[in-house]
Amino acid sequence: MTETKPQQEAPPGWLVLLLAVSCGLTVANLYYAQPLLAELRHTFGVGEAAAGGIVTATQIGYAAGMLLLVPLGDRLENRTLVSSLLAVTCAGLVGTGFAPGFAVLLLASLLVGATSVVVQILIPFAADLAPDAIRGRIVGRVVSGLVFGILLSRVIASLLAEVTSWRVVFLISAVAMAVLAVVLRFSLPKRAPKTDVGYGQLIRSTLAMVRKHPALRHRALFQSAMYGAFSAFWTTIAFVLTAPPFNYSQLGVGLFALAGAGGALIAPLAGRWADHGHGARLTTTAFIVCAAAFAVAGLGAHSVILLAIAAIAIDAAVQATLVVGQHTIYQLDPSARARINSIYLATFFVGGAIGSQAGSIAYHLGGWTAVAVFAGVLPLLALAGMTRTRR
Repeated sequence: MTETKPQQEAPPGWLVLLLAVSCGLTVANLYYAQPLLAELRHTFGVGEAAAGGIVTATQIGYAAGMLLLVPLGDRLENRTLVSSLLAVTCAGLVGTGFAPGFAVLLLASLLVGATSVVVQILIPFAADLAPDAIRGRIVGRVVSGLVFGILLSRVIASLLAEVTSWRVVFLISAVAMAVLAVVLRFSLPKRAPKTDVGYGQLIRSTLAMVRKHPALRHRALFQSAMYGAFSAFWTTIAFVLTAPPFNYSQLGVGLFALAGAGGALIAPLAGRWADHGHGARLTTTAFIVCAAAFAVAGLGAHSVILLAIAAIAIDAAVQATLVVGQHTIYQLDPSARARINSIYLATFFVGGAIGSQAGSIAYHLGGWTAVAVFAGVLPLLALAGMTRTRR
C-alpha cells in the first residue's frame, strides 16, 4: 500500500482578509503621490515632468526592492522579514511627510518604494497556504485587496489633502505601517524558509530564473507594458482634471479615482478563469480592451464620462493580466515562488516607472492626446509579443 499525501486545507477566511487588507494598505504608499502632483509642484516649485519623477522614484525603488529584498522571502522567516520591512517603510513615510526639499522627497519616495515590496512577500505567502485547486481564487482575493488599495489610495490622499495638507497623507500612512508591522508579526502563521543558501547565491539564483523559465520572461514583459500604460494614465490624469475645462479641486481628482474601483472586481473572477484554464484567452482579451480604452480616453479629453469609462476598462484589463500572470508563474517552481515573483514584479514596475515618466513628458510635449497615443500602443505591443510567442 502507498501512503496518500494529506490534502492541504484552505486558509481561514480571516487570514485571507488580513493578507488582502495588508496588501492594500502597503501598496497604497506607491500611489498617494499621483493625485497630489499638482500640489507637490506648487510646494516645491517644479514642473510637470519633474513632479512625475516622484512617482517614477517610488516605482524604481519598488523594482529594486523586488530584486534585492523579495528573494529573502524564500530565505528568511516571513513574519520577521515583513515586520522589519514595514518598520523601514514607516521611517520613509515620516521622511516624506516632513521633507524640506524636493531632493529629500525623492530619496524618501525611493526608500518607501523599496520596502513596500512587503506586498510581494505576502502574495506568495498566500499562494503557499492555498491548495492547488483553489490557488488562483485565493491569490485573486488577496490581489483584489491590493488593487482596492491602489484605487482608494488616490481618493484618501485627495480627501486628506483637501481638508488638511498633503504631508498629513504620508504621516497617517506611517502610523498605519507601524500598526500593521505589529499585527502581522503576531498573526501570520510561521513559515519555514525554503532555502538556506547565502544572500549572494540567492540573488544569482533569482536572476537564473529568467533564463530557466521562458514563461516568466514573457509574462513579465507583457505585464510591464500593461503597467506602463496604467501608470501613464494615472500619473497624468491629475493634470487633465485640474486644468480647463474641468478645473477639479483636489477632492474632485480623488473622487474620479473611484471610477477605477470597478476594475478591482475582476480579480477573483480572473483567478477562477485561470484555475479553469482560460488564462491565455483572458489575457488576449485584456490587451485588446486596454488599447481600446485609451482610444476612448483620447476622445474624452473634454468628457469626464468617457474618461471614467476608460479608467474602469484600463484597471480591469491590467488587473486581469496581473492575476493570470501570477497564476502562471507560481506553477513554474513552488520552491522558489518569492524569487520568481521578484523577477515578475521588478520587470512590471520598471515598465511602470518608464510609463510614469514617459507619460509626464508626453503630456508636457503634446497634451492628453500624446499620452493616450503613447499608452495605447503599449498593450498592442504586448498583444503582438504574446501572439509571436504562442506561434
